[in-house]
Amino acid sequence: SLKQFFGIELNDFAVKVAETALWISRLQINGGTPLPGRDPEPDLPLTETARIVCANALRCDWNEVLPAERCSYILGNPPFLGARYQTPEQKAEIKEVFHNSRNCGNIDYVTGWYMKAAEYMKDYPVRAAFVSTNSICQGEQVANVWKPLTDLGVHIDFAHNTFRWTNEAENPAHVFIVIVGFSKQVDDKTLYYHDSPDSEATILHPQRINPYLANAPDVFIWSRNTPLCHIPEIGIGNKPIDGGNYIFTEEEKDEFLRREPGAARFMHPFIGAEEFLHGKKRYILYLAPASEQELLGLPLCMERINKVREYRLASTSAQTRMLAQKPRNYHVENMPAGNSIIIPEVSSERRDYIPIGYITPDNLCSNKTKLIPNARLYHFGVLTSQFHNAWMRRVAGRLKNDYSYSNNIVYNNFVWPEPSEEQMARIEEAAQHILDVRKTFSNTLAELYDPDLMPASLKEAHTANDRAVEDAYGVDFGGDEEKIVSHLFRLYSDKIREFGE
Repeated sequence: SLKQFFGIELNDFAVKVAETALWISRLQINGGTPLPGRDPEPDLPLTETARIVCANALRCDWNEVLPAERCSYILGNPPFLGARYQTPEQKAEIKEVFHNSRNCGNIDYVTGWYMKAAEYMKDYPVRAAFVSTNSICQGEQVANVWKPLTDLGVHIDFAHNTFRWTNEAENPAHVFIVIVGFSKQVDDKTLYYHDSPDSEATILHPQRINPYLANAPDVFIWSRNTPLCHIPEIGIGNKPIDGGNYIFTEEEKDEFLRREPGAARFMHPFIGAEEFLHGKKRYILYLAPASEQELLGLPLCMERINKVREYRLASTSAQTRMLAQKPRNYHVENMPAGNSIIIPEVSSERRDYIPIGYITPDNLCSNKTKLIPNARLYHFGVLTSQFHNAWMRRVAGRLKNDYSYSNNIVYNNFVWPEPSEEQMARIEEAAQHILDVRKTFSNTLAELYDPDLMPASLKEAHTANDRAVEDAYGVDFGGDEEKIVSHLFRLYSDKIREFGE
């Protein structure tokens, strides 16, 4: 009966649309087989109606629409608005709904409905499910959103992990979403697992579903400024803020050095994510080490320095204008003395492994990459392993559906193994073999790590590295990613308890 339906819509037109949609659904159902033991109610005249009230769902008391003790299910498709796209009024609504909980100013608008539902259901047998942006189960938002919800006794009953939802419009918006069902009841779990956003769901029945939609304990990965383990710290590459005056294509670099060969020692390969993954070449001048005497003989370099100074002075940013006092320096400088690991900031979700690199100090990286200075082959081996990639896939944020690698969530919270010297040597040997195999191909890294194009020899090298890293963790999961993720969540939980967090 439509009398069983209650709803909240923000404007009058939406209320009428909702009422009409329910009537259409009622007519469609009555055109089919009636429920056993029930005579279908006449469709005409239109006597029954749902109760759809016109109100702001985040501001009103849901009990005034329907007392919680009379409610069975809450369902909906709340508005999708990221934290940066909310109006001041919407941000104020979220902060009020979440009672100014930790980092609640940095969560999606859709999460307000989760908190309203969790508080509304109290201890009644109410179940809720919402269509939502997939970001609420990824990256930094998970702890911000789900810690206050679990504190209320809420747990996830079922979920669809990320899939692509399209509509029938002429130019449809392709949105990556999740569906999360939750309650305070005890019940079996069901995960509709989509291997990729466009694949059909495989139905799984895990023991539990945590807020990362993994069969693992309810732990929360908070943003951390330093690594949880004793490893090199991670940063970003160089950020010149130079108006492009220090950056050259290969042709521009060759012409510049033809005219001013004395600048050669200040010219370096400049590697961003695009250059690293797709084999493109760029170069950058770094003139801070040049003496005043050297610069007197480098008029083209001096011309570039003056243009950078002028560019910065014209900026609307006070900080950038201050940088004009040191035009030979970059805004961010990260130039390790030893070998470094480079990780692209964004990587395709299709890849089994994020392509990462091990580079020499003559290469300068851009701020579109993550950089781990003075790293060993051991660090490269662990980071390129299935263990680290499985962790990244579960906790990283996303850009559309591509992986967005973060320092504070992915790297700093990853729990490393504690290998023996022999195990560490095996990892370093396997890591070097990956690098050696790559060199036998002229393909770009984007091509080598495309799952449809990845050469067998490179797959074998990675498999050997995976086995070496798995052995260092003291487990034998045979590549079962769900077991790997569960194990890493348990290690994380133990580690933060050890630190008293």
